[in-house]
Amino acid sequence: MDVLEAILGRRSIRRFLDEPLEEGQIEKLLEAARWAPSGGNMQPWRFVVVANGDVKKQLAADSYGQRFVAEAPVVIGVLAVPEESAKRYGDRGRLLYSIQDTAAAVQNVLLAAYGMGLGTCWVGAFDDEAVAKTLACRSGEVPVALIPVGWPAEDGGSSRRGLNEIVRYLE
Repeated sequence: MDVLEAILGRRSIRRFLDEPLEEGQIEKLLEAARWAPSGGNMQPWRFVVVANGDVKKQLAADSYGQRFVAEAPVVIGVLAVPEESAKRYGDRGRLLYSIQDTAAAVQNVLLAAYGMGLGTCWVGAFDDEAVAKTLACRSGEVPVALIPVGWPAEDGGSSRRGLNEIVRYLE
């Protein structure tokens, strides 16, 4: 599958089959995350892999009751470490680059998972403090996203605005 096919085909999946992932799949996804672009190559990210059912249920509760979070075989917590970017870039690194970098890592995971036949959903609606506690975040780590991962039990749906609505050309 080429990259454009993955970009155009990937959808947010909120229903998962009750089947475990294959050995090594999570490591491949984490490897994809690790190779995301990063401002100044600071790599201000951390990843927490959750397979424990009770912890996933707590993450679902922390995510305002989004039950599908707990139904995926695995959830990957994506954390930013803003002060790592701030070392080189000050407030811009702290407030922007660390978030951009982790967002790029999330997108890499989503696309790699799709290429492997897996379903994912980028979950950003959650109580920051609750998720930080559930994921046992260390000092300086800030939760940015949760990514439930599993075999899709749906196709997902999506629509996009036309290019004419979102693009301007300056000449």
